[in-house]
Amino acid sequence: MGEEDKIVISTRQLSPQIMRLVNLIKTENSKLTCYKEQEIHMLGFSEIFYIDTVDNKVFIYASGEVFESKQKLYELEERLTGLDFLRVSKSTIINMRKIKFLSPALSGRFEAVLKNDERVIISRGYVPELKERLGIGGQNER
Repeated sequence: MGEEDKIVISTRQLSPQIMRLVNLIKTENSKLTCYKEQEIHMLGFSEIFYIDTVDNKVFIYASGEVFESKQKLYELEERLTGLDFLRVSKSTIINMRKIKFLSPALSGRFEAVLKNDERVIISRGYVPELKERLGIGGQNER
């Protein structure tokens, strides 16, 4: 009695996959405070499709609804580090678990079609990290 729950992970090397798992466990019940009109909402990370900045305002897109955040994009990016979120342009972060499919676009960019059928452009400079996180590309790439 009085002891907290504990998870012990034994590993030879702390891989990125294990770090992601640890971060996922730590943030399982984490929520972002967002605003919609005069209401304050607590939004779970898993509910988020993507985060975008327009005219210096940060918007969070989740299941057909759009919320506003008082935090800056870089602050949200720091908070989401180690999870399945990826910066894909100067103004956008996507939840990689919400990607339905990717397709090449012009000038080395990609387009992500999300599970809600919204389309997000992945800027050329962010494509290498996307490919690395997805384990695609390399020697056999066309």
